[in-house]
Amino acid sequence: MFAYIIRRTFAAVILLLVVSAVTFAIFFLLPRLAGETADQLAAQFIGKSPSPETIAAVKQNLGLDQPLYAQYWKFLKGLVAGAEYNFGPEPATCHVPCFGYSFKNHLEVWPELSKRIPVTISLAAGAAVLWLVSGVATGVVSALKPRSVFDRLSMGIALAGVSLPVFFTGALLLTLFSYEWPILDNLQYVDFTDNPLMWARNLILPWVSLAFLYSALYARLTRAGMLETMSEDYIRTARAKGLVERKVVTRHGLRAALTPIVTIFGMDLGLLLGGALITEQVFSLQGVGQFAVQAISDNDLPKILGVTLLAAFFIVVCNLVVDLLYALVDPRVRLS
Repeated sequence: MFAYIIRRTFAAVILLLVVSAVTFAIFFLLPRLAGETADQLAAQFIGKSPSPETIAAVKQNLGLDQPLYAQYWKFLKGLVAGAEYNFGPEPATCHVPCFGYSFKNHLEVWPELSKRIPVTISLAAGAAVLWLVSGVATGVVSALKPRSVFDRLSMGIALAGVSLPVFFTGALLLTLFSYEWPILDNLQYVDFTDNPLMWARNLILPWVSLAFLYSALYARLTRAGMLETMSEDYIRTARAKGLVERKVVTRHGLRAALTPIVTIFGMDLGLLLGGALITEQVFSLQGVGQFAVQAISDNDLPKILGVTLLAAFFIVVCNLVVDLLYALVDPRVRLS
């Protein structure tokens, strides 16, 4: 088991290095291949009508006049050890992880980005708990009572959940519960450490709108997996040995059906931690997704680079956790 964890962790580190290299190439190599010069890239840091002397100084300070491999090494070094830039009379320190300085406001990217992470984590984690519990529970009950009224009704609702986009359900929830019936009005993000009750109250609608979409997928996936698993020979053997039905369902049926659930859950959670763009826009949440939208609209390269690497980090970490959970869910992984 320990060797399995070491192998997966090492593979995750290598994957992060590959992602950083590809991301760096997209933002710094492709523009050169398209004909953009180092002077043009340096001019974006300065503003309107920069002088040739200013462009040359910024290009030298940022290392844009160096070979691409030297720039990538400096970029990696900044991520793990920080960097210093000489933009003025005193050197400016870019703290770890250093994604550089914004083209728009000339501030460090990471402090701005880190302020948005708790919002996105709160949104993704709360919605994930809702859709995982409700989706798996609905799928299990539907599989145990196929073609029943509950099965048909729940799968019909699940089909509606899959079909309706988040911007529709989110806007509908806002219209009903914030404007028509002001039960949850004045929704603004409150930090969990400041007021846990207000934190949960103001995130209920975003959680429900996200969970309605994802729980529908998980209910259908769990139902299909449980129907296949409960017809296996070892399930009949467990029942023949006199095991309680609850243990047959949970220990043997559900555990075997959880493997695809764990896989898709890690991918979905990683993607949401990288920024729930539509949900954050609908509910005006100042999260990573809205930060990314603003960075793209401003053509702010360092911010876009920071969001891209942060999203890749969350996805890789979530997939690493999924790999480790495989060993708990499926004993065959430990034996292999």
